[in-house]
Amino acid sequence: MANKNAKKALEQFKNEAANEVGVTLNQGYNGDLTSRQAGSIGGQMVNNMNPVRTMKFERHNRISQGH
Repeated sequence: MANKNAKKALEQFKNEAANEVGVTLNQGYNGDLTSRQAGSIGGQMVNNMNPVRTMKFERHNRISQGH
């Protein structure tokens, strides 16, 4: 039962990532996708799983006084 729920959740996550990058997925087989399309879906999934990697940090004062 847990395996079925996990597979369903992963499929939904993949579909959401595909929608975000503008790729239409078919129900079932998607072997007709280009490498670029498949890679952009996978990349979007990674960005969604690891949001810290996509954050931009800005340091205003790089030199501390007294150093």
